[in-house]
Formats: sequence, C-alpha cells, structure tokens
Amino acid sequence: MWHLAQVREGVRMGRNCIVGRGAYIGSGVRMGDNCKVQNYALVYEPAVLEDGVFIGPAVVLTNDTFPRAVNPDGSLKSAHDWEPTGVTIREGASIGARAVCVAPVTIGRWATVAAGSVVTRDVPDFALVAGVPARRIKWVGRAGVPLEDLGAGRWRCPVTGDEYEETDGVLALTVPAATTKETR
Repeated sequence: MWHLAQVREGVRMGRNCIVGRGAYIGSGVRMGDNCKVQNYALVYEPAVLEDGVFIGPAVVLTNDTFPRAVNPDGSLKSAHDWEPTGVTIREGASIGARAVCVAPVTIGRWATVAAGSVVTRDVPDFALVAGVPARRIKWVGRAGVPLEDLGAGRWRCPVTGDEYEETDGVLALTVPAATTKETR
C-alpha cells in the first residue's frame, strides 16, 4: 500500500497485490492474487478483479448506471436510492492509464484496454480495445503484444509462441507455448 491509498472496509484482497499512491478501493471490492492498482485509480464497489489484473494510473471503474445527485423530487440521493453495479475484470487483463470502464461491463481474460479508452460494452478474451467508445482493434496474447495472423483464423504470439484460433469473433488459446516449443 502506497501513501494516501484508501482501501475501504470489506475489501477482499489476494496475495501480492499492490495499491498505488492515492488509489481508492471501494468497500466490498474483490481482488485476486497478484493484482496491481496504479496511482490514483478509482475502483468502485462492487468491482471484481480476478488474478493478475493490472489497473493503470487514474483508471476509473464506475458503479452507477444512471447517476444522479438528487431524486426526481429534488431530495438528495442516499445510498438507499440506487443499486450499485460493478465492473468485472477477468484473469490477466490490463486497463491502460486514464481509461474508464462504465458499469456494468466485463473485461475478458488477458484482454487489454488502451489508455484513454471508454469501455461501454463487454470486451472479449484476448481483445485489444481502444477509443471512445472502445472497439476491438487487434487480438493480444497472454504477453500483451498483438498476435501474428497465420491465416484461416489462426494466430500466434510472437513472444511466447502460444497459438490461438478465432471462431465467430471469439479467440481461444489452442496450443500453449510449452507444446509449440517441443514440436518445433
């Protein structure tokens, strides 16, 4: 825990997590093992971060689908006047600096959200999304680098050698690197 970090009551945090300077982790947030939440990130409840998630500097994970300060009658809203909804970030995914994930969304396994993006829809596993609103621009592997197109819906990671197959816009790991290295 770095200086000025706020971790609220009821947070479930796994082993080896890092929470940067000025970061906020809301009550009831669940974080897996080996997560990194960088400086000034805001992780509002009820967010779920699975193992190995990276949250970049000044990222915001929202929790209110229809935010208002007051009710229709003008009275100040209280905690009882809305139902928090969260962002779910699956294993190994990375959210770049100053990105905003607008709840409710799920960021898929090993996906990457580019810095400054605004995510308003679910992100598939292994997708690299960018822009406002965020759209898939490439596929990435577990190393986080763009995959090489082998043709016929097959992809390879230039770093690890992992091989993937794309079917109907969904990418799946088919041959882990250990297997590909042994058979080369």
